[in-house]
Amino acid sequence: MIGILHAIPMVRTGFVFAREGVLSLIDPEPLPWPARVAVKIGRIFERKTDAASGIRLAKALGRLGPTYVKLGQFLATRPDVVGVALARDLETLQDRMAPFPQAEAEATVARALERPVREAYTTFGPAVAAASIAQVHRCDVATEDGPKTVAVKVLRPGVASLLRGDLVRFDYFARQAEARSAEARRLRFVETVDTLARSVTIEMDLRLEAAALSEMAANTKDDEGVHIPAVDWDRTAREVLTTEWITGVKLSDHAALTAQGIDVPKLGRTLMQTFLRHALRDGYFHADMHPGNLFVDAQGRIVFVDFGIMGRLGLKERRFLAEILYGFITRNYRRTAEVHFEAGYVPPHHSVESFAQAIRAIGEPIHNRKAEDISMAKLLTLLFEVTGLFDMRTRPELLLLQKTMVVVEGVARSLDPKLDMWTTAEPVVREWVERHLGPAGMIEGAAGNASELGKFLGQVPALLSRGVNVLDQLDAATRNGITLSPDTIAAIGAAEARRNRGTVFVLWVIAALLAIMVWWR
Repeated sequence: MIGILHAIPMVRTGFVFAREGVLSLIDPEPLPWPARVAVKIGRIFERKTDAASGIRLAKALGRLGPTYVKLGQFLATRPDVVGVALARDLETLQDRMAPFPQAEAEATVARALERPVREAYTTFGPAVAAASIAQVHRCDVATEDGPKTVAVKVLRPGVASLLRGDLVRFDYFARQAEARSAEARRLRFVETVDTLARSVTIEMDLRLEAAALSEMAANTKDDEGVHIPAVDWDRTAREVLTTEWITGVKLSDHAALTAQGIDVPKLGRTLMQTFLRHALRDGYFHADMHPGNLFVDAQGRIVFVDFGIMGRLGLKERRFLAEILYGFITRNYRRTAEVHFEAGYVPPHHSVESFAQAIRAIGEPIHNRKAEDISMAKLLTLLFEVTGLFDMRTRPELLLLQKTMVVVEGVARSLDPKLDMWTTAEPVVREWVERHLGPAGMIEGAAGNASELGKFLGQVPALLSRGVNVLDQLDAATRNGITLSPDTIAAIGAAEARRNRGTVFVLWVIAALLAIMVWWR
């Protein structure tokens, strides 16, 4: 019954995919025969178009609403799931919608801030930008220094329940896929949906976006050439975020930047180094750095906006990234391979030497090219493709990093087409390597290990006590055996039978509904 409830809304999804030609991307051969029939029937509705496969998918996702737009944007970070070419096409998916009415926006603000809009803001202007999750208004507030312009982000009414329902369905079908497919388990469909759900949950609570702004502002307070908008916490709640208004030039408007006297090529180097510094030094980076979210203010600083999607790297991942980049810069492929094994990303039954050979096949061609032809993002893409041959499991945080690097590199190269990525990255990477893997880093690491050892020793008595209990239970099970009651065995068999019957029934329902659509076409 649960499967039927989830399947019915998915029929509309299937119909939209069929109309936009997305089903043509599916190889029906590995599918069960009812699914093969459904795909063939669905292709009858296919629109004739010359658009690329990724463009067709992006268009279909846009038609299906906010959750699917977010899914498409997220899949752009998972080339291991959808393929590199399709992931790049999905990066063009635009999250733009018509604004919802001004009255609804003001009612949401009044309810969230628990006071009338006119008490919180002296003026509350119309929406200047609207997306699937929220829209932004230009407003004014009264301060001791006089009127001040602010940006007010308001959550779209009803979007929370819509997203929750869609995410529950995604989770159901991801679990069904993993239960039946080893490839789905390797690609971690369930974990992918969970990651998407966490990302959307953060976007649905604007207080968390405000916290992201605050954290990055603290991380970058001493950085030159970077500015993070200040948060107005008195006018921020779950459904409302108020920040300073940014007056600046879009990073993509090269003519306006030049007219302002900005050194545009230098701006490209600053952007790349800023991103690497955030990722390596802070382990926290803006993961949606397309040109629409980047401005240059009157002081020539790069200003970041829209902190709904953020990336976070632990110390192990940062060391992994730094040593890989440094290994390629210095052509130390053996060390680059060892880092993968030390981090536990490649199973130990593989050969370090063979893996180093595979990495050399990626690195050596890079050093024979001109600086402007060398792409760190492409290098990471190739690296992840090679690691797939060595059973390296998907690391969602590294894929988000890779996706962001693709975008940042593209923006930086648009500012300076001859940008030497390796020369630009080398000072930031070398500084991190020397700081954390040099003598000072070793001393700090030893101190941290000593602290962890002390904590462990303090837990030893409790661990020993629990160990004795476990041994007693194992001894009892060995002597007496583990017995399942007849009722338990019967219940397990009945549940498995219901699951199989339900799956077949759902597939037949989908096929029948598609057939009805053909009949009424």
